[in-house]
Amino acid sequence: MLRLSSVSDLPADFGETVVTIGNFDGVHRGHAALLDAVVQQGHSTGLKSVAVTFEPHPLLVLHPDRAPALISSLSERIELLDAAGLDAVLVMEFTLDLAARTPEEFVSETFVDGLHARHVVVGADTRFGVRNSGDVSTLRELGRRYGFDVRVVADVGEGHRYSSSDVRAALAAGDVEAAAAVLGRLHEVRGVVVRGLQRGRDLGFPTANLRSDSEGLVPADGVYAGWLVREALPATDPEHCMPAAISVGTNPTFDDVPERTVEAYVLDRDDLDLYDEVVRVQFVRRLRGNTRFESIDALVVQIGHDVEATRDLLC
Repeated sequence: MLRLSSVSDLPADFGETVVTIGNFDGVHRGHAALLDAVVQQGHSTGLKSVAVTFEPHPLLVLHPDRAPALISSLSERIELLDAAGLDAVLVMEFTLDLAARTPEEFVSETFVDGLHARHVVVGADTRFGVRNSGDVSTLRELGRRYGFDVRVVADVGEGHRYSSSDVRAALAAGDVEAAAAVLGRLHEVRGVVVRGLQRGRDLGFPTANLRSDSEGLVPADGVYAGWLVREALPATDPEHCMPAAISVGTNPTFDDVPERTVEAYVLDRDDLDLYDEVVRVQFVRRLRGNTRFESIDALVVQIGHDVEATRDLLC
C-alpha cells in the first residue's frame, strides 16, 4: 500500500480511483465495512482503492478542548488500513487552511484533480468542507458536476452504529470486551519494554513494563487478562504470543509510582529478557479494579488469584 502525504505524491501512472474519506480512529468494524466496499468497488471496476484521512485529528486543530483521546496512533491506523487491502492511503495534514476550504474546493482539489476519482464511497454521516457544511447530498451534486458517482454504505452495528466514541467509552470504563466487539479484534497497547522498579520480580511475578510513550489508548486502571505479543518473533514461534496478567495504573499499595503504567506478567515465566523489545499488550477481560492492600503478603495472594483467573480464561 502506498502512503501519500500529498496528492502530488501520487504516481503519474496510478490511474483513476475509488476513494473514501474519514478519520478512521481505531479502524473499527463500521470502518471495516466501508473499506471493504471501497476495495471491492476497486476490484470490480479495475480501479485503485484509496482512503483519505487526516493527521492530526481535526478537533485537535479546531477545538483542542473537545479533542478525543485517540484509540490508535497514526502508525497503527496505517497498518490497519493496509490490512484492509487498500492500494493507497492519503494522510492529509489537517490545518486551519484545509478546514477553511469549501466542500467544492476540497472535492475538486483532492478527489478530482488530485486522485482522479471515478467513484466515492462514504458512510451516511460523512461531513466535509468548512464547518462540515458538505454532506452526502453535497457530494452527489458535486459528483454530477465533476463526473464521479457516489455510493453510501449503510451503518453497521448491533442496536446502533459502531463508532470510535463507543470504543473510547468502553475503554474508559475498563470494558475491553465491549471495545473488542466494536473493533472486531482485541484492543492493544504497543510500546518498548523498559526497566521499572523491579518490584514485581521481588514479589515473584516479574513484569514487562511499557515505556510511557506507548501507542494506543490505555484502558481504565485495573488488572486484566490478556496477551503479550513479541513483534520481533515470527507468529510460528511459541514465544511470539504468551498469556499474561496485566496491571494498569499507579499500584496504590505503594506510594512511589506517580505515573500510570502498563505492565504484564507472562504466566509462569521468570526467565524472559524483554528489555528494549517492542511488544503489544492485548486486553481480553478486566479481572478487577485497583485496590490498596494493607500488606505485601495480601497483595501477593491477590496477584496469585489474578494469575489463576488469567490461566482459567486463556489457557
